[in-house]
Amino acid sequence: MSDHENSVGISGTMEELENKFKKERKELQAKIQALKKSATKGDKKKKKEVQEEIAKLEADLDQRHKEEEEAFKQNNIEKFQSKDSLEENHESTTEDAQEIVSSHVKVSKAEKRRQKKVAATKERDARIKEQEDENLLGPRHKEMIAIVEKLRERGLAIHSIVADGNCLYSAVEHQLGEANGLHADLDYKALRKLTADYIRQNRDEFLPFLTDDSGDLMSEKDFEVYCNKVEKSTAWGGQIELRAISDALKCPIEVIQAAGPPMTIGEQYVKARKPLIVTFHRFLYRLGEHYNSVGPYVEEEPEI
Repeated sequence: MSDHENSVGISGTMEELENKFKKERKELQAKIQALKKSATKGDKKKKKEVQEEIAKLEADLDQRHKEEEEAFKQNNIEKFQSKDSLEENHESTTEDAQEIVSSHVKVSKAEKRRQKKVAATKERDARIKEQEDENLLGPRHKEMIAIVEKLRERGLAIHSIVADGNCLYSAVEHQLGEANGLHADLDYKALRKLTADYIRQNRDEFLPFLTDDSGDLMSEKDFEVYCNKVEKSTAWGGQIELRAISDALKCPIEVIQAAGPPMTIGEQYVKARKPLIVTFHRFLYRLGEHYNSVGPYVEEEPEI
């Protein structure tokens, strides 16, 4: 990866960062294909090792993308704070303001930028090392292997979804696109609005299951705030939102997780429509629970 690509996550634009993510995901897919081809047909041990390596590569890339996105947002916040600080100081005497600006330019464009980059690199390396240890020994690794095995038995494989707060809706979006049928044109933003509208329209059904931070039932005001977050923010979705999506689409949603049998939301729709399938991860990211989608498992023959 070039120095330019490394710097995009902090100093570039959001569009550049997203393009960088797309490029890296494409490169990872090429690497995954190469790994799959390296497994000799019939060698179960090698295939399992390859699956574990693929799961680790995908999880590590998602984690790094999350960290780079957070660093990008934090850098922009610091820029605004720095700008506000200069504007306040400018209200003092002209001589003091010039001295402050001069000092700020010298430090921020040289030493501060260098120190910040060094500190960020050290922190990132430490987090990557810590994550690698956890990948091999922690519950995250065990959970991923269990889910991968369950999917493989059904001829399926994990389709990774970015952990940006929209993972549930993005996973459903991918499943609708794979089905290529009714509602295939809905993206995650449209699904958020659909979910929020359905919860609002069926307030009496959902309100008894919604509580505020203190554990009390939500007030009318809190309920509307909740629905607005579902629709317009990157608030993570859960079982309440899964039920709302299922009912709004009149489509069953099957949730596969490491422990226990699959859970089907909207069983009343099973006879009419094939279930959408998502995977639920408790330990994949430290920021909270995560949903991925699935796709067909492809076992490619190694090249001769």
